[in-house]
Amino acid sequence: MSAVPLDSGVMRHYLSVDDLSTAELPDLLDLAAALKADRGAHAQALAGRSIALIFEKPSTRTRVSFEVAVHELGGYPLPLAGAELQLGRGETLEDTAAVLSRYVHAIVLRTFAQESLERLARGGTVPVVNALSDYSHPCQALAD
Repeated sequence: MSAVPLDSGVMRHYLSVDDLSTAELPDLLDLAAALKADRGAHAQALAGRSIALIFEKPSTRTRVSFEVAVHELGGYPLPLAGAELQLGRGETLEDTAAVLSRYVHAIVLRTFAQESLERLARGGTVPVVNALSDYSHPCQALAD
C-alpha cells in the first residue's frame, strides 16, 4: 500500500504493519498518546458512523479495546460473532464485504487467515482493519 497521509480522506485498509509508512508512524503514535491523555478530546471523531466488529476468534482485550474506542470516539460499534454471519458459508467474503459496506463505515476483523482480511478488503468499499490474523496482529504491534 502506498503512503497516504492519515487525514487525506482516501480510503485505506490496515491489514499489516506495512500499511503504514515510517513517516506516518510518529504522527499516529502522537495521536494515540493524545487520545490516551484525554479520552474525550476526539469524542465526535466517529460521530454518525457505524463500525462492524467481527470476531471469528475469541478475544477479551482486543474486542473491548475496539468496542470502547469506537464508542468513545462517538461512533456506533456493531459487534458481530463470526458464527452470526455467512462468512465463507453460503456467502463469499467478497459478498459479505459488499453487503456490510452498505451499512457500516468500516469493518474490523479478528480472524484466522490473512487471506480472509484481504478478500474482505477487495470486496468492500469501506476500510478494513486487522484485529488479528494468524499472520499478523498489527494493532497490537502499534500498542507494543
